[in-house]
This record gives sequence, C-alpha cells and structure tokens, in this order.
Amino acid sequence: MRLVRVLSVAILLAGAAPILTDAHFKLLEPASRLVEDQRGDPQKLGPCGGTSANPGTPSGIVNAAQGGSKLHIKLQETIYHPGFYRVALAVKSVDELPPDPVAITRETAKGPWSISGAIQSNPQMPVLADGLFSHRTRPAAGTQLPPFETDVDLPNINCEKCTVQIVQFMEDHGYNKDGGYTYHHCADVKITADPAKPIDKGWPGQ
Repeated sequence: MRLVRVLSVAILLAGAAPILTDAHFKLLEPASRLVEDQRGDPQKLGPCGGTSANPGTPSGIVNAAQGGSKLHIKLQETIYHPGFYRVALAVKSVDELPPDPVAITRETAKGPWSISGAIQSNPQMPVLADGLFSHRTRPAAGTQLPPFETDVDLPNINCEKCTVQIVQFMEDHGYNKDGGYTYHHCADVKITADPAKPIDKGWPGQ
C-alpha cells in the first residue's frame, strides 16, 4: 500500500511539471545558409543556427533579390510548438541583427518557462516583419501544419551578401542553453537595388 501511495505522489508531481517539447522549423525559401536535415537542424544557436556542439555545414547558397521589392518567405514547422516568427535583415554584419525577442516567463520547478515574447507592432530597422504566423492550435495527431508563407518588403539597397534572419519564438517552453526560447535560421541574399527607386540610405553601407 505504501508503495502505491509513493507512486501516486510521483505521478502527480510529474503531471504538475511542464513537459519540454522542442519546436523545429525548416527554412524552405529563401535557401538556408546552413545545410538542414529533415527537421531543420541544427537551428538552436543564435543568430543563424547551429548548436554549441555542431555549428552546422554552410550550404554555400547565395540567393538573389531585387531591392525595393518583396522577398518570399516559406518555412515548414516540422515539430509543432505555439509561438510566432520574425524576419530581420543585416547588410554588412550579423552584428546588426536584433537580439532575440524578449520573453515574459514564469518560474517552475525546472527553471524559467516562457509565456510570451515581445513583438514589434510597427517593425523598425533591421526588423522587416514581426509576429508572423502566430499559432496556438496543435495539429491533429500524425499531421503537420501546412507550410507558412508570406512576402516581406525589402529596402531598396545594394549588398553582395546580406543576411536574412528568420527566428521562431517558442511560447510555453523551457530555456535551452543554446537559444533561450528562440530557434534561428538565416539565408545569404545578394540584393540589387532597383534603379527606378531611391536608395534607402538609412541602411548600413548605402
């Protein structure tokens, strides 16, 4: 009888603790800077993916886009997790990329747990779009969410190898040592300004 009581308490305690489920996403368009596996790994480490144990293998792909036009973003969430996505642009160095979204957290027996992340309602340079694909409904068992797609406006600039960063902020998630509450992918993009439009001189190097 005592053993049954002990087991019952253990089960109740386990049920009260949050369950850590890592989200994953795969960057489909533009082509990723790193070679990704079917789940999109490696992707935890900021600002552009990899992990502390595996920095990832460069794909060598440089995408092409015209400044002052739209860039198509397409990604697949391979392991569901509630949250949202953000797109940012660095022109000369990844140091220009913004910090990961600031998290609101609560304390648990297993450490801090994310509740929500900060979203720019009016995105400011270098953020191009924020709060994208916000979702909190788990797909049916054995299925995936359909790919997320959108177009974001590019500034009218010239750069040989800009960095487009796409990050996923995970709500209801424990802190991970590599990426906090955020997963990361980047794409290298050569942007050529549209000569019929004025240059956006607020961006670095313009």
